Amino acid sequence: MTTDTSLALLLASPRLWLAIVVGTAVLLLAGCAAWRVEQARSLARASEPYRQAGEAGAPRLLVVGDSTAVGTGATAPDFSVAGRIGARFPAATIDNRARDGATWADVPGQLGGAPGAGYDIALLMAGGNDVIRLRDMAAVRADIERSIALARERAATVVVMPAGNVGNAPFFWAPLSWWMTSRARDLHAAVAAACQAQGAVYVNLFREAEDDPFAQRRDLHAADGLHPSDAGYALWWETLDTQAALTQRLQAAGR
Repeated sequence: MTTDTSLALLLASPRLWLAIVVGTAVLLLAGCAAWRVEQARSLARASEPYRQAGEAGAPRLLVVGDSTAVGTGATAPDFSVAGRIGARFPAATIDNRARDGATWADVPGQLGGAPGAGYDIALLMAGGNDVIRLRDMAAVRADIERSIALARERAATVVVMPAGNVGNAPFFWAPLSWWMTSRARDLHAAVAAACQAQGAVYVNLFREAEDDPFAQRRDLHAADGLHPSDAGYALWWETLDTQAALTQRLQAAGR
């Protein structure tokens, strides 16, 4: 078959053109997805939760949750949310029991490993993996409620800050990103309801795409396009401090 004949066949077959375009796009997206998954795994392997041995009489903070509580994506533990709290309160005790890959089903076990009560604040950061892994939302809701109840047995104040709108992360493309957004919206509704019912503080990071800095600024994401970067965690810390009045709460706890 000559080049001219092949070209004529392509021009005469719109379906063939469409199949070629779609097939090429799928291959490109699959390659990008595999690269990003490996980037996420690499960041998780390199991550380390920020912990801090405090002084007697200083505030005591318990941190549990997933990779966002660990600080995966930050260039160093100091730039995670827990690390930024430690910089603001260097005398505070920060007991960080979070781990990469955790879901809300794992949080009760992390809380159970904490040495009893006596914490001033328990910070719960989980939910992203529940969204991405398509966990049944009714089961997730029950896990959230159980986690908050256990946290209230260990800390005077419970603050819950799930990841924001996962669907806005560059890691996902439409239409999958739309599904992730819908699930993230449902997760936040479950967290908000559980916090209201149990007297916990809910920190709302969820934003629709048009209002979400993470949908508009690539620098807020780490190399995997999923976890926050140093700048992303800085923005999370600011939101946490504003919505939960964390600085004031920790200052009051240390008096």
